[in-house]
Amino acid sequence: MSPPAEDRSAGAGQDVGWSALMVAAQAGDRAAYRRLLTEITPYLRALARRSLRRPADAEDAVQDVLLTLHSIRQTYDPGRPFQPWLVAIARRRIVDRVRIQIRTTGRETAIDPFQETFASPETNELGMEADAIALRRAIAELPPGQRQAVELLKLKDMSLKEASAASGASVPALKVAMHRALKALKGALGPK
Repeated sequence: MSPPAEDRSAGAGQDVGWSALMVAAQAGDRAAYRRLLTEITPYLRALARRSLRRPADAEDAVQDVLLTLHSIRQTYDPGRPFQPWLVAIARRRIVDRVRIQIRTTGRETAIDPFQETFASPETNELGMEADAIALRRAIAELPPGQRQAVELLKLKDMSLKEASAASGASVPALKVAMHRALKALKGALGPK
């Protein structure tokens, strides 16, 4: 990843200026550090945009480079040119961003944010309400011990210890009752 053509012409003078700013920043000069970051940001954007299609990804890569630069700024050797050091950091962060982009686009599917099961909201709500009614009926038909386990552990979201204290049943008995209740509900609500 070489510097963009417009940057190569001013490269030597620019590198000396950036190097001086970095040396001053390493010595604690905040104004020099701020100026350095301000000057290198457009350069980093140009590098990132050559490899990343979406502007948001390019901007994320620039931010990654700036954060990395900030965290390792003391490793810069003032006896060496600044620009190749910066490009090496930028190349690594941009490649990381490209890898992230490849992984996410391989797993993501673009969808319309307003997709619905049915066009009418009432239809969707009716289906959910009918499911809730069927679930309530199925729970009501469970034997008392299983119904109590479902109510305490799932509906009231109690821990096994809390449900045991509230019901007087042992933890193993609650586990068995819950297992049997879920099996019965699955049978009652499953495909018919």
